[in-house]
Amino acid sequence: MDGAAHTGDRLRDVPAKVSAEYQGRPGDIARGRELARAFLAGVRTAQGAPVSDRAVEVVQLVVSELLTNACKYAPGPSLIEVEFVEDRVVVTVWDSAPVLPVPATADPGRIGRHGLEIVMAVCESFEVHREPVGKRMRATVGLTDDLTGTPRPLGQSV
Repeated sequence: MDGAAHTGDRLRDVPAKVSAEYQGRPGDIARGRELARAFLAGVRTAQGAPVSDRAVEVVQLVVSELLTNACKYAPGPSLIEVEFVEDRVVVTVWDSAPVLPVPATADPGRIGRHGLEIVMAVCESFEVHREPVGKRMRATVGLTDDLTGTPRPLGQSV
């Protein structure tokens, strides 16, 4: 088998996205991070995408923060989807709570409740949308390191 056919086979083996449902049980957040890490390892290996180590860490952090909020504040299950789109990863978390998250005013003395601030600081974009049941939060993370020092745009649409 030539290299092109073999590469094509590998591309079919790696899905463009993965998803999972969590019930807010102990270990769910760690399982969500592992889902994201394994997915990005597959994207890096099979698709040859330039996934930086920093991007893997940032995606796991985003998954952790969004799932923590869903498990802590929403009754019932939460769904996560991690999707590879061009040179980015889109992390989407749905939960059943209709209340939209609002970032707290910056307060370095506050203990806890910094998750949304962190997500907005490390992502290229962050959006929250109401759904017929609950809400959907979507964060976009670039896969390569931006070494230009140029700030990336942040956005939140509610």
